[in-house]
Amino acid sequence: MTYVEGFVIAVPKANKDKFIAHAEMGDAVFMEHGATRVLECWQDDVPEGKQTDFFRAVECKEDEAVVFSWIEWPDKATREKGMAAVMDAMNTDPRMDPEKNPMPFDGMRMIYGGFQPVVTLGG
Repeated sequence: MTYVEGFVIAVPKANKDKFIAHAEMGDAVFMEHGATRVLECWQDDVPEGKQTDFFRAVECKEDEAVVFSWIEWPDKATREKGMAAVMDAMNTDPRMDPEKNPMPFDGMRMIYGGFQPVVTLGG
């Protein structure tokens, strides 16, 4: 069954193009290690909540946008093997090298986790 790794980050609006270039380079590594799909989604219609919201979750500043991303894997076992390979690639693959492909956002405010789908409709 499909397994999903989800991420929410705050990216400086001025870094949108840098973020896209960073994602295009780095996301290919996930695909090479078993991911079936990667989506990087830039804030478009994100409301501010009264108690909690995406902005608060990542301490989004006025000059930043929320990015909601996920990686789809065929199953959790493939994700475990794939993520281990991606972590290894941090030391060997220039696409994952922070010197060559720096994160254009504060990674300390990223929230992420693995999720098992419980309802799936459509393709």
